[in-house]
Amino acid sequence: MPALPPLEIAVIRNAEGWPDHFDALAEKAVLAALAGAKAKVKGAAEISVLLTDDAEQRELNGQWRGKDASTNVLSFPQIEPFGPVMGILGDITLARETVEREALDLGKSLDDHFTHLMVHGFLHILGYDHIVEDEALQMEGLETQILAGLGIDDPYAD
Repeated sequence: MPALPPLEIAVIRNAEGWPDHFDALAEKAVLAALAGAKAKVKGAAEISVLLTDDAEQRELNGQWRGKDASTNVLSFPQIEPFGPVMGILGDITLARETVEREALDLGKSLDDHFTHLMVHGFLHILGYDHIVEDEALQMEGLETQILAGLGIDDPYAD
């Protein structure tokens, strides 16, 4: 059986305070989401993950979504929805302060919440969305299934 083409996961840190092991956690989450979505890498592929802070995330959210606020995760797909997984797939950005605050508010570990947001962000890269209720249910169900495979409880329970 031929080896699958590589998926390069570039983690960029634009803010201090992110735990060192989050590079490996990001990679684990992306690969789990790729497998859980039954997506196959069709050629050399790259995704970048930007670990930033609320200030930069607020700028990105304002520039690209017209929202003057930080947010936990943003995804910037560069491939067609549900298209071939190859080339530059896109970017995922996460805001440290927001992610930490949400984990605390939700009573979840920072690792588990970060992993959930990485899976969520990568599913957006692949084409999944949650604007329409049917699509939201599909995406949330897939997230829950992927996270269960990683030993993480359903983030949508309760």
